[in-house]
Amino acid sequence: MTAAVEMILNPQVLGVIALASMFGLFVGAMPGLSATMATALLVPITFFMQPAPAIGAIVTCTAMAIFAGDIPGALLRIPGTPASAAYADEAYRMTQKGLSEVALGAGLLFSMLGGLVGVTILILGAPVLAEFALNFSSFEYFWLALLGLTCAVFITPQSQLKGLVALILGLLISCIGIGSTSGYARFTFDNVELTGGVPLIPALIGMFALPEVIRYVLSEDRNLRITQNRIGNIFAQQSRMLRLYWRSLIRGSLLGTTVGAMPGAGADIAAWISYALSRKFSRTPEKFGTGHPEGIVEASSSNNAALGGAWIPALVFGIPGDSITAIAIGVMFMKGLTPGPMIFLNDPQMLYAVFICFVLANLLLLPFGWVAIKLAGRLLSVPRPILMPLILLFCIVGAFASNNTVFGVTIMLALGMIAYLMEENAFPVAPIILGIVLGPMLEENFINSMQKTQGDLIGFIGRPIAGTLGVLTILIWLAPILLPLARKAFPAMAGRSVTGE
Repeated sequence: MTAAVEMILNPQVLGVIALASMFGLFVGAMPGLSATMATALLVPITFFMQPAPAIGAIVTCTAMAIFAGDIPGALLRIPGTPASAAYADEAYRMTQKGLSEVALGAGLLFSMLGGLVGVTILILGAPVLAEFALNFSSFEYFWLALLGLTCAVFITPQSQLKGLVALILGLLISCIGIGSTSGYARFTFDNVELTGGVPLIPALIGMFALPEVIRYVLSEDRNLRITQNRIGNIFAQQSRMLRLYWRSLIRGSLLGTTVGAMPGAGADIAAWISYALSRKFSRTPEKFGTGHPEGIVEASSSNNAALGGAWIPALVFGIPGDSITAIAIGVMFMKGLTPGPMIFLNDPQMLYAVFICFVLANLLLLPFGWVAIKLAGRLLSVPRPILMPLILLFCIVGAFASNNTVFGVTIMLALGMIAYLMEENAFPVAPIILGIVLGPMLEENFINSMQKTQGDLIGFIGRPIAGTLGVLTILIWLAPILLPLARKAFPAMAGRSVTGE
């Protein structure tokens, strides 16, 4: 432990971590550039580093990038990273109400706290949680994906039917391209670009940002500004938020760490599920979608906690928890480190160095994040006639940068128009993104499971974890039917619950 502390507190290592922090904040705040991309861009630079600064740079950059995605989401309704998309609309509604400092302050503080919870669980329970995560097969991942898609109903504040329609549209979009198991092209219309499917980043940018630009162009008041013209003290109300939503913090952090520990899940899915559960368990679910911080608290703590969770299978078994840890494992191999059970015996000082880097990265979130928010806050003082063309420019650049082709821009424009028409008719956009993200995971694991059981559906509930997830998902589906029946059967109980609320 002492050797690890001396390794990290070296001025050179601390300097690398500081530079990686600023780089992560910049990339995360740029629409179209993800935390995975930020990590990948650091790999060539790590060739010339010792193991400690190389791993420290990756860990710190990732934590900063995941948070920084909240900034354009709150100010411009453009999620900087896919992990921020779950609550970008909620944060933007708060900015429209003049509460951007509350939304961004909550994202910053609870990202840090969630990250610290995640790394604490990583330090204390890595072997146990990794062993649990390894029990997941295609059956468990099928139910996990289905449970995540079910959350689309919870994140639809107005009409559950419209949320379902939007979700089905997202699933249909996810079917475009070459099938992951069959190898056949679907819905490509002989377009070579579509064989790879609809890219997520242009879809995110188009469906969240472009409707705002179209709405501005069609509005009568072209000089309209956002209600707020500056960002105040971002920490002013956070002690109150901590008192009100400490349960959300704990629930989001634990769920994020657990989801992150499941290979292939990651911070994106953790944020969506946490936001949906936050609305489900909230005492004021009707406030969600109108600019309410509760969902932001839970989802932002969840996606940063998932970063620590993803390192559990990576360190203990050498199995990447997500795309970022896959890159990190490659860097560790490049530096002569072998992730897996033997790292606890052969390189314990390097293991502790990773833990210290995680703690340091989350602590640095507060000062670096504060500076980033203050600099980004200047956007609020820019008049709309100047700001909207800049937003459109960022949309085009971000969509193009995702795959370096004009195809990304075309997808962004097409889905942006669809999103605008849907929002004008009170259809939510978030379930579409959820369908695009989880559709391939659902399809692949369903087909693999059917092949394993040769078409026997009993296999989907034949394993303990799969059966538990399956029963939970089905109960959630049946809840709209069972709850009214329960209230009729037990009117006294229903009366007490209403009174309690």
